Amino acid sequence: MQSDRQSSRQSSRQSSQQSNWQSNWSERRLPRTQARDGDHRSPFQRDKARVLHSAAFRRLQAKTQVLGVGLSDFYRTRLTHSLEAAQIGTGITAQLQGKFPRLTEYVSLDPYLIETLCLAHDIGHPPFGHGGEIALHYMMHQHGGFEGNGQTFRIVTRLEPYTAEHGMNLSRRSVLGLVKYPNFIDTLTNQDIVPADDLRMRQVKAENWHPPKGLFRCDENLFDWLLAPLKPEERDAFMAFNQSAGKHGKTSHKSFDCSVMELADDIAYGIHDLEDAIVMGMVKRAEFSEELEKPLIELKVPWLSDAISKLGDRLFSIEQFERKNAIGALVNCFITAIRIEENPQFTHPLLCYQAVLPHHHSEALALFKQFV
Repeated sequence: MQSDRQSSRQSSRQSSQQSNWQSNWSERRLPRTQARDGDHRSPFQRDKARVLHSAAFRRLQAKTQVLGVGLSDFYRTRLTHSLEAAQIGTGITAQLQGKFPRLTEYVSLDPYLIETLCLAHDIGHPPFGHGGEIALHYMMHQHGGFEGNGQTFRIVTRLEPYTAEHGMNLSRRSVLGLVKYPNFIDTLTNQDIVPADDLRMRQVKAENWHPPKGLFRCDENLFDWLLAPLKPEERDAFMAFNQSAGKHGKTSHKSFDCSVMELADDIAYGIHDLEDAIVMGMVKRAEFSEELEKPLIELKVPWLSDAISKLGDRLFSIEQFERKNAIGALVNCFITAIRIEENPQFTHPLLCYQAVLPHHHSEALALFKQFV
């Protein structure tokens, strides 16, 4: 009886602690002062609606994904890519909830949250893909630089006119999930590889102006607010980065929700965008066999290595339904392989868990992305 009471008290304390850390992450910069009559949505349902109805999201319809806008009405834009990433994200969420029910309940993995992240993850990226990003970074390098992920953070927290000063005013957890690179561009910049400022425009080489992936220093106060619930030592560890000779610094960590979103993004890019490349005649069956099929067979990925030859035939079939079925099978292969791993470096639930692909599946997806 005493043991039951102790167990009950312990369970109550754990539930209270879980409630406390979750409430911190549902906060917004601008508190909700007046609830709308009959609105029973969760914080993440409201976040999703704010992203979906934003001007920044609509602008994705005219931005390049793989092919340039105007070449056809079939291919994907940044907008359709984001919609497909959101659908894959909900599939990953369902898979993880089925495989790890207690763990996903503990971290409160929410499909509306993951949809929000997937829909919003590209809204800071400029037209013309990475070429546009490089051009903007070159033009802005004396004023803090430019980087697409940093611009996403800036749009959702400051620029989008849902509020006067706080952008979309998303919940803290949604904003954290959008931060793929939790440090600042100026900190990550390796000055040894930055070209001289006195170059003429014709002398500028794009390969010398790839921006470090991070946040703008002028948004530091917003980042401080975002990480306020973390212990100082976990905040410092979260912002850690690796510095290699001849390269800019690269951050080492992301939140659990961000890891789910990034996998959805990678699968959508590597698999769905392959369909565009095939339909538009950018790749041929022989190229697929040499550059993708053979390496995948050598990787010995469960199911995929045995199935890839037949999948290749279906991908290049003249029948559209064959190609669609093959794309669906590939997406399913990667979604169902995802698992959750623990990082002992962190104790906070949103940092100590990561959604990951097994090693061979991760290498296989990298091959698809390189091929596209």
